[in-house]
Amino acid sequence: MKLTSFAWLSITAALATIGLKSVGYWLTGSVGLLSDALESLVNLGAALMALWMLSIAVRPPDEMHAYGYGKAEYFASGVEGALILLAAGSIVWTAVPRLLDPRPLAHIGAGLVAAAIAGAINFAVARLLLNAGKRFRSITLEADAHHLMTDVWTTAGVVLSVALVAVTGWNRLDAIIALLVAANIVWTGTRLLRQSVLGLMDATLRLEDRDVIQQVLERYVTQGMQYHALRTRQAGARSFISLHVLVPGEWTVQRGHELLEQLEHELRTAVPGASVFTHLEPAGDPASWRDVLLDQETERKTGGE
Repeated sequence: MKLTSFAWLSITAALATIGLKSVGYWLTGSVGLLSDALESLVNLGAALMALWMLSIAVRPPDEMHAYGYGKAEYFASGVEGALILLAAGSIVWTAVPRLLDPRPLAHIGAGLVAAAIAGAINFAVARLLLNAGKRFRSITLEADAHHLMTDVWTTAGVVLSVALVAVTGWNRLDAIIALLVAANIVWTGTRLLRQSVLGLMDATLRLEDRDVIQQVLERYVTQGMQYHALRTRQAGARSFISLHVLVPGEWTVQRGHELLEQLEHELRTAVPGASVFTHLEPAGDPASWRDVLLDQETERKTGGE
């Protein structure tokens, strides 16, 4: 199944939930439901951006982009974060006047049913996108899934607040919940923006991937191989691993080549989708160890992570 198919699913879900939440707001007049509908508009914009970027990210490497187009996914995540912050501002703009001048709600039962159906749709789609994002190592799908799950919790909070307004008659609670929704999605938007910036700055692979890489390398170390200058980076769904491999100087080129072929194969198996680059060096040559100084400097700056 193509990654763009999941983006189309997200677009369809966004259109459906926008309609349901808008009906809920129209029936009840709840500013909380209005804020929830505004967040679904963000979902639609994010899904459209995801569709565009995913269609670019899957392009194969070419002469101009030898490492592929994987980083296009970070633009989708960044735009989604920015749209979330814009939605939060719109919610605050709408909720503050209602906090100062509260109004009674109407047709609460029908409005809650519409919102609950919208929440159920978002939950189902979010779980599907999250599983697909992990399976295909797509930051765009994972970001969209986490955003939809935030929307699910937002809807749950809004439904609860509207129900409490109906029970207690305290109309200001509707605006208070809307402001809490805004604060929650600001946190989500900030996290997505940070994730995008880190990806564009060639951040290392996730800790679990680095642990797996270390486990593979340590098996070879016990067999007499040495290594250093290990570097990793993430570019959307693609991963890159490079290292220098040191073997006894008396080895033949053929023997060293066979070792690297086996090592690269195991690393690609351990980290699916990874491109592995190795450099063979004789362990007895002092020049082979010059990059050790760079390794020590990197470890000092990162605190040995």
